[in-house]
Amino acid sequence: MLPTINLTGDLVLAERISTRFNKVCPGDVVLVRSPVVPRRIVTKRVIGMEGDRVSYVADPKSSDKFETVVVPQGHVWIEGDNIYESNDSRKFGAVPYGLIEGRVFLR
Repeated sequence: MLPTINLTGDLVLAERISTRFNKVCPGDVVLVRSPVVPRRIVTKRVIGMEGDRVSYVADPKSSDKFETVVVPQGHVWIEGDNIYESNDSRKFGAVPYGLIEGRVFLR
């Protein structure tokens, strides 16, 4: 989540109530259990909710080619703020809503 959240020195507070009552919206920063390494919690920004059409740059390092997907039911599309180095939905697809652990409300 660079540059929004620094690797050292930044502390975030998150709450779990919003995720339980489906109150997470596009633009929110969330804590998500990684679909690749389940023991790891990652911080990402919600870009799209179920049914949303999301356009993204497939490989920002080497091309400007855009791809468009529709987020499946029960899933969210998450991306990191550092487009060049982020492992997010552009690599592993939409994430089930159940993997969201909390919503960040203070940095």
